Amino acid sequence: MKDKLTTASLIATVLVLMLVLCLGSFVADAQQSTVPRVGFLAGGSPPAFQHLIEAFRQGMRERGYIDGQNFVIEIRAAEGRFDRLPGLAADLVRSKVDVILVGATAPLRAAKDATNTVPIVIAGVGDPVGTGFIASLERPGGNITGLAGSAVAKTRLLELIKEAVPTMSRLAVLANPGDAGAVRSVKDWQVVASAAGIEARPFEVDKPDGFEEAFAGIARARADTLVVVGDALMFSSRARIVSLASKNRLPAMYPQKEYVNAGGLISYGTDLADVFRRSAGFVDKILKGANPAELPVELPTKYELTINLATAKALGLTIPASLRAKADRLVE
Repeated sequence: MKDKLTTASLIATVLVLMLVLCLGSFVADAQQSTVPRVGFLAGGSPPAFQHLIEAFRQGMRERGYIDGQNFVIEIRAAEGRFDRLPGLAADLVRSKVDVILVGATAPLRAAKDATNTVPIVIAGVGDPVGTGFIASLERPGGNITGLAGSAVAKTRLLELIKEAVPTMSRLAVLANPGDAGAVRSVKDWQVVASAAGIEARPFEVDKPDGFEEAFAGIARARADTLVVVGDALMFSSRARIVSLASKNRLPAMYPQKEYVNAGGLISYGTDLADVFRRSAGFVDKILKGANPAELPVELPTKYELTINLATAKALGLTIPASLRAKADRLVE
């Protein structure tokens, strides 16, 4: 009788332990399923934007979120093949992410086409009002909010590049014709350059393997200076662009410091890392129940002038003291 009671007691104990383990697994699965998920849709490849994702993670940490613990990031990258963006955006929607984060016009368009219900947070996307993505900065409407890109006046950029290259007379404008904002920017450059007595000619690239052909055309046109109009394709291809500019001994103005860090001559524009860090604030508000339609879109607050003195030397340029004094950072 005592042996039977002991056996029954052991069986009961085992059953209780099994029940506890099952309940624990159920609770863990339930908790995992409720962890917020942020989808990041990008046109380029991860190495090109990894520092921006880390800046976003930093912004989330500042608000109490730890990637892999109480939120997760799901990345979908087109690797420069922008025709893949619609499918990648649809995949994020199917995976039921809570928010989609984008940093350029092409990924934004794909995300917008894929969903009008999942909130989309933009991080530095240029002119979302002019391109028709939102109704206004104050009341964006729909499912899009975040931080817009703020175009720097072309007259200001031209002044800066002319200080570095005072003899410039033929300006090549490198842009992606598939980006609506870039198309408008090219026209602006032509107007501003013409007013300054400088010939500005556009050169188009809409795919990662098109830069060699574009630079061959720039060489044939005997351009003496280059300006790059920023978009996802240009940003993800910045190392190739800088390399070709160097090969052709072409002084160039770029939209962000990442190009100068890769060896470009000069850049003036928004601090994208700061924009991505601040975008975490919008994600946080949305995860806590805010309606993106009613969250005003903000503009960048931090701009940087960066000059690569080593590149200037290689090009035979002397950067005047007046321009050096304006720089936020000099790359030796």
